[in-house]
Amino acid sequence: MTTAWRSTTWLLLGASLILALSLGTRHGFGLFLPPMSAEFGWGREVFAFAIALQNLIWGLAQPITGALADRFGARKAIVIGGVLYVLGLLCMGMADSPLSLSLSAGLLIGIGLSGTSFSVILGVVGRAVPVEKRSMAMGIAAAAGSFGQFAMLPGTLGLISWLGWSAALLALGLMVALILPLAAMIREAPQPASNGPQQTLVEALREAASHSGFWLLALGFFVCGFQVVFVAVHLPAYLVDHHLPALTGTTVLALVGLFNIFGTYIAGWLGGRMAKPRLLSVLYLLRGVVITLFLLAPLTQWSAYLFGIAMGLLWLSTVPLTNGTVATLFGVRNLSMLGGIVFLFHQLGSFLGGWLGGYLYDTTGSYDLVWQIAVGLSLMAAALNWPVREVPVARLQGAPA
Repeated sequence: MTTAWRSTTWLLLGASLILALSLGTRHGFGLFLPPMSAEFGWGREVFAFAIALQNLIWGLAQPITGALADRFGARKAIVIGGVLYVLGLLCMGMADSPLSLSLSAGLLIGIGLSGTSFSVILGVVGRAVPVEKRSMAMGIAAAAGSFGQFAMLPGTLGLISWLGWSAALLALGLMVALILPLAAMIREAPQPASNGPQQTLVEALREAASHSGFWLLALGFFVCGFQVVFVAVHLPAYLVDHHLPALTGTTVLALVGLFNIFGTYIAGWLGGRMAKPRLLSVLYLLRGVVITLFLLAPLTQWSAYLFGIAMGLLWLSTVPLTNGTVATLFGVRNLSMLGGIVFLFHQLGSFLGGWLGGYLYDTTGSYDLVWQIAVGLSLMAAALNWPVREVPVARLQGAPA
């Protein structure tokens, strides 16, 4: 094993573990909705708004965090994000009002996630591997985040049952603190010098803003955020409303995390062999089909489990394909920032999916309208991604690899 390969493997391992901790912890936040709402007498919109705010802050901070990671190194962004994530979990464990919940679960954890999740982590992975292996490497890292969702969800439920929701959040804060030593594994090689002038931040933004494919990818990613956050936050409560045991919702989300490992890995593998935007269109169409079948079929534990498996295969498969397409179009020098801007749209969708689910439930007493919106958005996302072409911008076409 060469030194370069060993260094890349070490970096990929560190990136995977950080994503597993960061996303695995976040994936279980929906389990705190019932106990916190019951203890303080809140409607579902209170908790839903805090999680929606978290996703909005995460998205707004992501381009800035990504730009800092591109310029000053991903490790610094990861450490700062990890510290804020831990503080957010500790403060969330002591929250006793809608305001303190929004400041902790929303503001602090939202900024923390911007430094410890996809845009920063996949940006450094994308710069570390050759172009022909980039989609696969991103798929491996994203699949590790999926494993964290699967592995930590039952543990989170166990902590709530054993310690109560408040102490469980404090325990999760200690686990997330492991991100800080893991950041030492993220050692980026210096970027090779270019023979021509270096692209400035403003030039990179202007170039992306003038490219229609960039905006089509971003708008499609909005749909991904809406769907995954609505399901993650509200599905457990939806199943309980239909007289299924609370454990069923936890099991479904665990199945999402488990099968997301395979779906994300396969998407990364296919992305190195097929047109990534076309794959994205197919994935969004399949999501619409899966949600429709789930709503039309009689709701049982087994139909819920099948829904979790099917959605898991399609859950974060969009991430390596979307980030990989951005890297193909614009190169990797500003990948964390440009990926962060696309991810901002994902988080705008996440905010809407998380908050709207709670708002419409409290208003209508049902999640039916939100499910219907999710199906319609699948069709929109499929149409948006189809015309995107994986052709590098003119600046890159004549540049050496």
